[in-house]
Amino acid sequence: MKEEKIIRLLRLMMKNSRLSDRELARNLGTSQPTVTRMRQRLEKEHYIKSYTIVPDFVKMGYGILAFTFSKVKTYPTAKESMDIIKKASEWANNRHNVIFASDGQGLGGKDVVMMSFHMDYDDYTQFMHSFAFEWGQIVDVFETFIVSLKSELTMKPFDLKYLGNVEDKPS
Repeated sequence: MKEEKIIRLLRLMMKNSRLSDRELARNLGTSQPTVTRMRQRLEKEHYIKSYTIVPDFVKMGYGILAFTFSKVKTYPTAKESMDIIKKASEWANNRHNVIFASDGQGLGGKDVVMMSFHMDYDDYTQFMHSFAFEWGQIVDVFETFIVSLKSELTMKPFDLKYLGNVEDKPS
């Protein structure tokens, strides 16, 4: 399977995952069975992690999107680090509102980022108190950038379909 066709198929599916294999084939200039085989291979090789939608989060009851940046107090040993990562994964995975959590690098030495949705400010503060209580022994600093999902000032709404624009080059 040519890399270019794989990327084109993925981009088309990101723009609209409801397209049938027949419609995808028409857009790619290939046959429907070829697209079906390509899709199955992409699923098997984990190019496609999941099929989902991007809902209107406000209509679902969420009012806040929070980006939390943290800095670990001290760097643990390799064994301790694996235990912490396992515990952090379990903690994040047990919270339905956390949609992404990872290590990384940021301003002021921040080395952990988390994205989470919250119903309102009270929900957010309870979540952050829980986070501070659970991780206070490990995390030195945490700062959050809060986005009101109800704001009229959103310049570009969240959606992965933008990555599907073939004309755009990754930057």
